[in-house]
Amino acid sequence: MADTHDSRILLVEDERDILELIRYNLEKAGHAVIPATTGEDGLARARQSPPDLVVLDLMLPGMDGLAVCRALKREPATARVPVLMVTARGTESDVVNGLNLGADDYVVKPFSPAVLVARVGALLRRREVPEPRGDRPLSVHGVTIHPGRHRVEADGEAVDLTATEFRILHFLARRPGWVFTRHQIVDGVMGEGHPVTERSVDVQIAALRKKLGARAELIETVRGVGYRVRE
Repeated sequence: MADTHDSRILLVEDERDILELIRYNLEKAGHAVIPATTGEDGLARARQSPPDLVVLDLMLPGMDGLAVCRALKREPATARVPVLMVTARGTESDVVNGLNLGADDYVVKPFSPAVLVARVGALLRRREVPEPRGDRPLSVHGVTIHPGRHRVEADGEAVDLTATEFRILHFLARRPGWVFTRHQIVDGVMGEGHPVTERSVDVQIAALRKKLGARAELIETVRGVGYRVRE
């Protein structure tokens, strides 16, 4: 696994004092920081030399952070670069919109520099983890998923799931700790364009938790965003 402390971080932030604060703490943690103060400049720098991770403010002059994130995720050279959003708004819609565009995590201003550095490190470590093979059994906190056998066991006991419940659980368990919006869950399980309501996803999650019994806490709710399997 690569050393996450030698990573190149593209930092897109228009407020100079915040940019310097983040830059200082990231460099103190051993990262190389490429600063940009506009969305246009940040996108140009990412295209010129894709970084290992992008720290992206949403409130930018001209091209805002959501537009930058959308452009990064559409281009093959930068599509897999993790994006950590920084937002001053703190509204659920901003966070959900960013995650739906492919951002990987977020922090809300005002934030602790130590927390931001820790989030950056976590995203870099996740990037180094290979994508699990689709047919390989997954074991998370006492729950084992056998994709090929379409079987789930909790503490060694079989759990009877519907096809949709199984696919949702498998989808979330492939990336423990990652937060997925309801729309991302439906796109990942059913395919893009499938109609979705918040209620339909919530009903499936509630049923999953009930069937998992003592292991129901495996699936966590992230308020205003979506769901994740505990890391």
